Amino acid sequence: MGTGDYEYPKSKFEQQQQQQPHKVAIPPPQPFIKSLKLTVKETLFPDDPLRQFKGQSQSRKFILALQYVFPFFDWASSYNLSFFKSDIIAGITIASLAIPQGISYAKLANLPPILGLYSSFIPPLVYAMMGSSKDLAVGTVAVASLLTGSMLGAVVNANEEPKLYLQLAFTATFFAGVLQASLGILRLGFIVDFLSHATIVGFMGGAATVVCLQQLKGILGLEHFTHGTDLVSVLRSVFSQTHKWRWESAVLGICFLFYLLVARFVSTKRPKLFWISAMAPLTSVILGSVLVYLTHAEKHGVQVIGELKKGLNPITIMDLSFGSPYLSTAIKTGIVTGVIALAEGIAVGRSFAMFKNYNIDGNKEMIAFGMMNIAGSFTSCYLTTGPFSRSAVNFNAGCKTAVSNIVMAIAVMITLLFLTPLFHYTPLVVLSSIIISAMLGLINYEEAIHLWTLDKFDFVVCMSAYFGVVFGSVEIGLVIAVALSLLRVLLFVARPRTSTLGLIPDSTIYRSMDQYQNAKSVPGILILQIEAPIYFANSSYLRERIVRWVDEEEDRLKSLKENDLQYVILALSAVGNIDTSGITMIGEVKKVMERRGLKLVLANPGGEVIKKMNKAKLIEVIGQEWIYLTVGEAVGACNFMLHTYKNVEKPTSGSESGKESRNDNNV
Repeated sequence: MGTGDYEYPKSKFEQQQQQQPHKVAIPPPQPFIKSLKLTVKETLFPDDPLRQFKGQSQSRKFILALQYVFPFFDWASSYNLSFFKSDIIAGITIASLAIPQGISYAKLANLPPILGLYSSFIPPLVYAMMGSSKDLAVGTVAVASLLTGSMLGAVVNANEEPKLYLQLAFTATFFAGVLQASLGILRLGFIVDFLSHATIVGFMGGAATVVCLQQLKGILGLEHFTHGTDLVSVLRSVFSQTHKWRWESAVLGICFLFYLLVARFVSTKRPKLFWISAMAPLTSVILGSVLVYLTHAEKHGVQVIGELKKGLNPITIMDLSFGSPYLSTAIKTGIVTGVIALAEGIAVGRSFAMFKNYNIDGNKEMIAFGMMNIAGSFTSCYLTTGPFSRSAVNFNAGCKTAVSNIVMAIAVMITLLFLTPLFHYTPLVVLSSIIISAMLGLINYEEAIHLWTLDKFDFVVCMSAYFGVVFGSVEIGLVIAVALSLLRVLLFVARPRTSTLGLIPDSTIYRSMDQYQNAKSVPGILILQIEAPIYFANSSYLRERIVRWVDEEEDRLKSLKENDLQYVILALSAVGNIDTSGITMIGEVKKVMERRGLKLVLANPGGEVIKKMNKAKLIEVIGQEWIYLTVGEAVGACNFMLHTYKNVEKPTSGSESGKESRNDNNV
């Protein structure tokens, strides 16, 4: 930061800057209603969804509105036989995965296995009509199933009161759908963005770990197991029942888990063989069922699913329990699972849309998710979204449109009508193996390592979410992760970055001296850049930080015995907005600088900033002549003043008095 080799700009340039400064323009005033309208539009309608309706006839507007609400009508007109062939293959492939996964995840939620099949029938049909993603495959997910089971299971025992538990599950699904649809209709999807990437990685990893631990019950053939989801409770339950472990069940589970992992490994190494991994769960169910049937293993400690009711989804709209004393628990479960399902579904949809170079509307997706869960709660379904594993299989299978979801739903319908008796001998240990295999893919340790190398705070958020879920509960982990994410947002707002700017050699460009080590400070001038909007939450901090920058600069100049500090330039180009507290802060900084014999100069204030400064009459306080369009112009003006008065003799009373004398002359 030395200034000994600093070269002043040419005097001709300085004179030009003084003669022809660029005045900072003040935006013309706008009516309050118009300003409010623009603000609301940018907040809630950044994508301007009504743009397509402008200049259209009434009939055309109706068609566009229908296509907006039901995207199915938008692409159905261009659908062809080639697309249909691809969608049939993809639909049958994901059905082979959806059937065993649906049964497995329903058990994870402490629900009857048949509900897993119900939930893979109606919701995909609704999404195919209303969803905007071509690749998303709809179905139940392990994390939402675990959340449903743990949160509802805390107040109602699914074995003792199965009917009440079912009613609460449907009610929670209804409220999840209402929340999701409301967020989409009210254009409040940005709320989901508060679940940061680091939060989701840690939470999903922790939930996957907990789900895997829960499957030890099925792998070891235990009949009684803890309702807790934390690591300590699960391990205590496992090792306190060593005398009840079933070696037959354990051997069967390990063998099928090994087969599933090998199939996934092969498909990962050779993407064209994706079908091996996709078919592995259904193959495991078939082989396991045949093996149990032939060996009568159910009589030797291997638990089986038992009878599954034939027929399509019963109507359950009358089973929604709005008058239950546990309604608050159902609402809380719906909100938590609904937000998690939204975050996962939209993230998965956007990921695959990026691969195929098309866009999905986040608010449309929320409405689609909400409507399919509301419809699902009326038809014996619990919470569904777009799981990554199923969507990845759909994508790799070559799906073209959401018709693949319709094909999957038809396959599930056929299963419900005719094939459910075939699952009678399906061993629960196979379902546990399927769940563990799917969950291991959610423990993304590589991404955690990447977070460590990229951003340590994000790594802390990730690990906090992970350990909160594993050692506490799913709810505790989620609360910790969201709280830390919000804390970081608050820190960004309350403690914005400030930096000193210096001149890049052989240029008129001023940049951060921390980033550019060759940048030179300007003698007698301190240039500070504020890198965030100025609000009530950070105005006090910024005032104190600016004063501290000045103190540090003066101490540095004294230690180097260089020229005294005369000017402080605030570069405001990164300050997009400012409130009344920020305006007051700038006025206070102006007074502090005057008391210290320094002159405050502003560079490049934005439109909102200069407009509010004008309304507050702060421009008159600072002086129009001390507000410049660029840092270069501000430095040129300050250098001109320094050169003009550099021969003025200092009073004998001391350097501080000399500063005040020169400052008065400058004004």
